[in-house]
Parts: sequence; structure tokens; C-alpha cells
Amino acid sequence: MRVLVQRSLASSVEVDNKVVGKIDKGLVLLVGFTEGDNLEKINYLVNKILKLRIFDDESGIMNKSIQDTTGKILSISQFTLYASTEKGNRPSYTLALAGDKAKELYDTFNKELSKFIEVEQGIFGAEMNK
Repeated sequence: MRVLVQRSLASSVEVDNKVVGKIDKGLVLLVGFTEGDNLEKINYLVNKILKLRIFDDESGIMNKSIQDTTGKILSISQFTLYASTEKGNRPSYTLALAGDKAKELYDTFNKELSKFIEVEQGIFGAEMNK
């Protein structure tokens, strides 16, 4: 499992020119899965994301977690996190978990995360913009 974490002042994701997820200040997460990912790995990363001290405190020092702010999370499935470009010029996605199993893990990840914080999300498998 890989999660790319990005602080954001405002973010949204669109599918077919319609906003399906939107947050103000918070985190944008790009989430990808591979073979062997499970609930234990999901819970580890949920805990890590919630406790990352990457928001400024009153002194301008990154010392606050998302839970210490009024921030939300925008979670977007992103199989390309497992792209391999070692051979040739066309990325290989064979390490990315596909189909129903990946969707199940993505849904579980968002469910576990939403126990602690508000989570907006994209649509699994859709072509998303913005």
C-alpha cells in the first residue's frame, strides 16, 4: 500500500465535469494498493496519516497533525502509484492491485479513516480531474 500525502488549502476532484469530492484546508491522499495489502497495513497508515505533524502551529513550526486542525481529507484512488518505469518508456502497472480487491481495500481504508476525521473521496476506477 502506498499513500502520497499532500497538504492543501482547497482541493476538489471531478468526474464527468461534476465535483464528487471537495475539501477546504486539509490533506489530499493518493492511495494505491498491491498484492498482500490488508487491514493491518491500512490501520498502520491511517494511524500514521492522522498523527503526521505537518501543519503549522502558532509559531509557524510544523507541529500539528490533521486532527489538531479543522482540516478534512480528500482521498483519491491512484493505481499509478505502483507504476514501474524500469524498462522501456511505457509504465508497467503489474504491481498495482486491480479490480474488486483494490476497491474493497480502498473502501476499507476510507471507512477506517472516517472513524476519526471527515473524508471526502473520488470515485474508484473513474477518470478524475482537477
